[in-house]
Amino acid sequence: MQAGPISAAETALENQRLGPLQLRVAALCTLVQICDGYDINSIGVAVPSLTHAWSLPGPAFTTAFVWSSIGILVGALSSGPIGDRVGRKPLLLASIAIFGFASLLSAFAGSLTMLAVLRFFTGLGIGGAMPGTVALTGDYTPQRLRATVIMATFTGAPIGGFVCGQVAGLVLPSFGWPGIFIVGGVVPLLILIALVFWLPESPRFLAAKGQLTPREAALLQRLDVRPGQSAATLDLANGNPIAMLFGKGYALQTVLLWIIFFCSLMNLFLFAYWLPQVLHLTGMTPAEAARASSFRDLGAIFAVLYLGYLIDRSGPEKALALHYAVGVVFIGAIALFAMPYALLAAVIFFSGTAIIGSQTGANATAGTLYPARMRTSGIGWALGIGRLGGIAAPALGGYLLSIGLPPREIFLSACGFALVAAAATALLVFRGERTPVLTPQEAAE
Repeated sequence: MQAGPISAAETALENQRLGPLQLRVAALCTLVQICDGYDINSIGVAVPSLTHAWSLPGPAFTTAFVWSSIGILVGALSSGPIGDRVGRKPLLLASIAIFGFASLLSAFAGSLTMLAVLRFFTGLGIGGAMPGTVALTGDYTPQRLRATVIMATFTGAPIGGFVCGQVAGLVLPSFGWPGIFIVGGVVPLLILIALVFWLPESPRFLAAKGQLTPREAALLQRLDVRPGQSAATLDLANGNPIAMLFGKGYALQTVLLWIIFFCSLMNLFLFAYWLPQVLHLTGMTPAEAARASSFRDLGAIFAVLYLGYLIDRSGPEKALALHYAVGVVFIGAIALFAMPYALLAAVIFFSGTAIIGSQTGANATAGTLYPARMRTSGIGWALGIGRLGGIAAPALGGYLLSIGLPPREIFLSACGFALVAAAATALLVFRGERTPVLTPQEAAE
C-alpha cells in the first residue's frame, strides 16, 4: 500500500522514542478531547431540564441534536484538507475557539431555533478538533505504538462525557441547564491559551518551514530531524488529500472505514443524545438520568486499558471486530430488561466500553492505517461520513419515541448497527499488507 519511509527524517519520525515531548503533545490533545466529549454530551444531559423549562416534548429537541451532528459533519470533512495542507496546530486552535464560544453562548439561548444554530457551531468546532488531535498525536508517536497512544488520547472524550454527566448532576439543582453550557464554554477557552504556548506544530510541517524560531529548531533537533527539508523528503500531502484516500491501494480500506464509522457513530449518538431522556421517561429525575448516563463514558475509558494494545499487536480486523460484536449483548440488555439502578449502571458502563470504546478503537485504527500525508483527511472524512450516522441517530430515536415505542426499546436498532460494524472491521483483513517501517540502521543500509 505505502512505500516505506523515503528519507532519514521520515525514518526518525516513525521510530522516535516516547519521551516528555511526545507525552506533552498527547496530554494536550487529551485535554482537547475532554472538552470535545463534554460539549458533545452537554445537549443530551440538558434536554430533560429544557423540556420543563421551555414546555416542549423530548422529541422536539431532535432539531438541536441533528444540527449539532451536521456541524460535526461539516467540521470533520473540512478539517482534513486544512490539517494536511495548512497544519495541525492552526486547525486545533480555530476549532477549540469555535466550539468554546458557541457553547458559552448556548447558555443564553432563548429558543429552540437559537439553540440549534449554536449547536451547529459547537459541532463545527468539535468536528475539526477530533481529526486534528488524532493527526498531531500520530505525528509525535512511533508507528509501533501509534494505536495505543491515540486511544489513550481519546480517553479524553469519554472522560469529558463522564464529567459532563457529573457536572450536570451538581449544577442542575442550583443553576439549571445554562450552567452546563457555561462550564462547556469557559474551560475550552482557558485551555486554548495553554495550547497557544505549549502545543507544537507537526514536526513534518516544521521541517518543511522556511524559517524556524530557536524553539522550533530545538524541537526538530530533539527528534533528529534536520530543518529546511524539501517536500520530497517528507510524508506531506503534495496533491489532493481526499483523492489520495482512493488511490494506491487505499480505496477498500477507506470504504470499509466509512461503513464502520457510520454504524459506530450511529450507535454512539443514539445513546449520547437519547439515553438521558429515555432514563428520565422511565422515572428518573433529570439529575439522576444525567449521572446514570455518564457511566457509559466511564466504561469507554476502561476499553483504553487493553484495546489499543490489542490493535497494535493483532490488528483491528481481530481485536476491534470482536469488540463490536460483544457490544450487542449489553446494548440488548438495556433495551429489553428492566433493572435496578445499580445493575443498570453496570450494564450502561459495559455498553459504553463496547460502544464508545469501539469508536475510540476505530479512531486509533484510522490514525494508524493512513500515512502522515493524508492522516487528517483519512480520520476527518471517516468521522465526517460517520456523522451521517450521527445525524440519523437523533432522528431515528425521536421517531421511534414519537410512534409510541417503549423508550428502552429504541436501542434495539443499535444491535444491528454493531453487527455491521463488526463485519466491516473483520473485512479490513483484505485491505492489503502493511509495509513495515524501517529502523534507522535498516534505512542507513
